[in-house]
Amino acid sequence: MESIKVPGDLKSLDVISDYVTTAAKKVNLDSKRTYKLRLAVDEIATNIVIHGYEAAGIQGNIKCQAEFGEENLSIYLEDRGMQYDATLEAKPDDLNKPLEERHIGGLGIYLAINGVDKYIYERHGNVNRNIFIVNTK
Repeated sequence: MESIKVPGDLKSLDVISDYVTTAAKKVNLDSKRTYKLRLAVDEIATNIVIHGYEAAGIQGNIKCQAEFGEENLSIYLEDRGMQYDATLEAKPDDLNKPLEERHIGGLGIYLAINGVDKYIYERHGNVNRNIFIVNTK
């Protein structure tokens, strides 16, 4: 599937979501797994925009690429924003506390990483690469 490149801003999140949905349909991914994949990609893409670009005071693009394997679908997000490895985020330690006692933030990354079969972060030079893999069989 041909990749897309979109501006690194919040307006682009819908375009990325549509791309992921289209890729999921091509491999007949069920609706629940498609939702989890879209949620994971959306969470990381949002963090790229807010933390990688906006908070750093820079502009850039996000490249999204789908690759189809024999037994999986891989979605790649690449950006040139500030380096951020979501795999270093610890599981929130207050998951068992009542909502009013929990800290704000951190749960989205946890859900994103755990919503796909495999998540990989790589840094190549000044390029961040987030890889989301879901099994299709």
